[in-house]
Amino acid sequence: MKIISQFILTILFLITSNYEKAYSSDNIKIGLMIPLTGEYREIGKSILNATKLAINKIDNDKVLIVPKDTKASPEITLKVAKELKDSGIKIVIGPLFNESLLYLNELDEMIFLSLSNKVLKIPNNVISAGINAESQVNTIKKFQKEFNIKRSIFLIPETDYKPEIENAIKQTKIKLKDKFIYNTDPTELTSQIEKLTRYPQRKQNLLDEIERIENSNDANKERKIENLKKRDTLGGINFDSVIIADFDESLKSVATSLLYTDISAERINYIGLNQWFDKSLISEKSLQPFYFPSINKKNYEDFKKEYSTIFYEEPNQISFLSYDLVGLIYFLIYKNDFIINEKIFYKKNKFKGKIGIFEINKNKINHILNFYSAEGEEFKKIF
Repeated sequence: MKIISQFILTILFLITSNYEKAYSSDNIKIGLMIPLTGEYREIGKSILNATKLAINKIDNDKVLIVPKDTKASPEITLKVAKELKDSGIKIVIGPLFNESLLYLNELDEMIFLSLSNKVLKIPNNVISAGINAESQVNTIKKFQKEFNIKRSIFLIPETDYKPEIENAIKQTKIKLKDKFIYNTDPTELTSQIEKLTRYPQRKQNLLDEIERIENSNDANKERKIENLKKRDTLGGINFDSVIIADFDESLKSVATSLLYTDISAERINYIGLNQWFDKSLISEKSLQPFYFPSINKKNYEDFKKEYSTIFYEEPNQISFLSYDLVGLIYFLIYKNDFIINEKIFYKKNKFKGKIGIFEINKNKINHILNFYSAEGEEFKKIF
């Protein structure tokens, strides 16, 4: 009787296994939840086009993208997610914005690859696929080690992204001289930077030294005083680099305040976060070399060229990520015998995409990034 029971269990296991294999031979449907109408429709359109490019590269007609318009609304996001679930879809690229994740914990049997780079306070069934702060800080940590940088000050703006940066500092255990939170209000910023860099003290040191020499019997005092008056401050600083967690004009405001306090790029290393090769950095000669972690530049340029040739317009930056996510999902499903379940993002894996290398482990995605400098008239690859 025991032998018969074991035989029946074995048959049932084989039937179940064959059913899953048979199911895997059907179309592989990947949901895509993006804004296709409303204020952010152009971003959504660019993401959709990029996923079409990715599907063509995979060259498997069983892989299908099923797009849904979220209108960038949390309520509509939940509604279309339920529609995807009802059509048998278990894995979804999107939504685009962190705010749209609000109700997705109601669909815990589905997996959502958010295009946001925020990893904190997200539902358990959501995996942040964006270039998160931890990935960027890890790359900066590598730069510190390779270039013997030991006394970095991390400058963090008082914004809603601050917890992400602080979490990344904690997770990566990056070595810092100090961490400084600054007010993004320009009227407050300069005085904060002056305090951080001890500018008033260094300015007074210079004035005191000029006065001392003026009152001395030094035979070369006129020449010494002339040289001192060409300077703005006198005295050392206790850090060798600043890491500025800011972007665009806000980044330049912080840098300008540092330059004003006589902290030039000749004295320290200026480091930022992923700047997506912002060309305005090339014109900021006083900041150069300006260092930052980023995606693979050559692959990004190739992607933009191909996209523009086919769609006659420039792609959005996020579309480059969505392009890679199609390949990543296909790779992980393939590694899991074409069965879509909670295991595919739990197992430790690596995937080489166009952005760089994706590290997958325990329902988390990190990126191994490259490192660049804005220097002269170009972006130079450091590693």
